[in-house]
Amino acid sequence: MEQKQCQILIVGAGITGLTIARELIHRGVGDIVILEKENALGLHASGRNSGVLHAGMYYTPDTLKAKYCVDGNRMMKEFCRKKKLTLHESGKVILATGPSEMEALYELKRRADLCGARAHIIDNKKLHELEPYAADSEEALHSPDTAVIKPVEVLRALAAELVESGKVTVHYGTTFKGLAGDNQVETPGGTIRFEKLINAAGAYADHIAHQFGLAKEYELLPFKGTYKQVARDRSFLVRSNIYPVPDLRTPFLGVHFTRSADGEILVGPTAMPAFGRENYGILSGFGRETFSILLRDSILLFTNPSFRQVARSEPRKYFKRFVFKEARRLLPELKPQDIVESEHVGVRPQLIHWPSKQLVMDFIVINEKNSLHILNPISPAFTTSLAFAIDMADQLLGK
Repeated sequence: MEQKQCQILIVGAGITGLTIARELIHRGVGDIVILEKENALGLHASGRNSGVLHAGMYYTPDTLKAKYCVDGNRMMKEFCRKKKLTLHESGKVILATGPSEMEALYELKRRADLCGARAHIIDNKKLHELEPYAADSEEALHSPDTAVIKPVEVLRALAAELVESGKVTVHYGTTFKGLAGDNQVETPGGTIRFEKLINAAGAYADHIAHQFGLAKEYELLPFKGTYKQVARDRSFLVRSNIYPVPDLRTPFLGVHFTRSADGEILVGPTAMPAFGRENYGILSGFGRETFSILLRDSILLFTNPSFRQVARSEPRKYFKRFVFKEARRLLPELKPQDIVESEHVGVRPQLIHWPSKQLVMDFIVINEKNSLHILNPISPAFTTSLAFAIDMADQLLGK
């Protein structure tokens, strides 16, 4: 590695690291190095999400997610249009399939209004104009600003813009091995001295924060999101995106239908506890941390009722018939043979506040001396990224 020092060192070339770098060069920063442990972009959360740009209705107004989602949605659409990237402004409907879900549906509407997100309560007739095959719902919520993009396409466009600026160098296949003294990081290619460091390492951000003596109260509990898909010849059943009313006590949105940018109808995701930060396959991604993760799972089974319900119900969704049962609540004409296997899978790097044994529902930002740490970068982190980057640049530069 030739460069041994830089003004800003960013760990992680996911959506968070790339958008913050972009914002910093717009502010006049001229010497940024990004470390990416993989040899290509988008191999983890930033490239494995469903590509949905969320509109901002799930989050309580006091959260960072709510603060950045509406503007982030708008800004990412503008970026895609400017770069001529894939953008399907398809919208979304959220169905209340029973009287017990109406209160939560109206809570989503209330949150949307408080956050400045467009969301409309629609009747069953309007619902079926938008989604003819959706289940009957006395009232549903329509989000016209939900859209779908290709995540890896966006990552590559961002990286190309950064490199072309001449102010950013991305080192692929380069891991953060640890601190090597004040303002120095050890990598396989030697040490790098920095003025300021941004920890945007996604699923490993807590590890790095711990090395700075920060965020010791948080532990990672990864969740695996697997998908099925609707057979191509039955894809006409879904025009856009069809979601259920979620359990607002958890950060998961439930099994839903997403028309991807490639025209596939994804069904999922699951939210089952995973055995590692990269546990994408059944047995892949196991490692030294697996035992610790299993121990945390076991403790939460006894101490957190919401986690206990997720841990008991989600693993069965490895089997198609259980995914089908939930999906059919939203799409009654769905048949078992309509659900086929999909290779789409991701891992959600969910943090737990260990003293309280509660799932952390928001992003966590720690700005400490010469380092900025972005933890719990879970959905809608891709959507919020461009708006979020403005505030992170402010914090880093002391504005």
